[in-house]
Amino acid sequence: MNDVKGGLRADAQANRDRILEVARETLTATSDASLNSIAKAAGVGPGTLYRHFPTREALVAGVYRKEIDALVALAPALVEAHPPLEAFRLWCDRLAHYGRMKHALADALHAAMTAGNLQEGYLPMVGAIDHLLRACEASGDFQPGANAEDILLLLGFLWRLPAGEVGEARGERLIELIIHGLG
Repeated sequence: MNDVKGGLRADAQANRDRILEVARETLTATSDASLNSIAKAAGVGPGTLYRHFPTREALVAGVYRKEIDALVALAPALVEAHPPLEAFRLWCDRLAHYGRMKHALADALHAAMTAGNLQEGYLPMVGAIDHLLRACEASGDFQPGANAEDILLLLGFLWRLPAGEVGEARGERLIELIIHGLG
């Protein structure tokens, strides 16, 4: 008997997770990849992919949501495992990685995302940043009173940076400017 997680059998959940992982990698490399090529690379049939994601937009929205959920879950885990300022930096690094993926998927994301999809991810992201900010305030690394929504808006530059070493270096410098301004 299969375990049920989130309403899906364990094997169905594993297929869904594998499809999302392959879709993220494939669509980041080439945003016009076919859904059949994604299904094949994930080791599932097209019917399995379409059962989970009936449209390209649904698949792209699924990739977006999975990345947001991972970022949100990462904030408290980092605060638990690292000093707060290091946790903030590590989280920003992960956000930068996500930003590069989002930059590569920009056209597909714009076509797939609705205001509802974006709002679903917005409030949890604000909460994750707030968690990191409060930990940094409690440790004395940041001055009190920073607004998490303002910081999320500032960090939005990360998905506008070009791919490659130049973009990564610029991202690191800009994150350091934000940290310096919060300190």
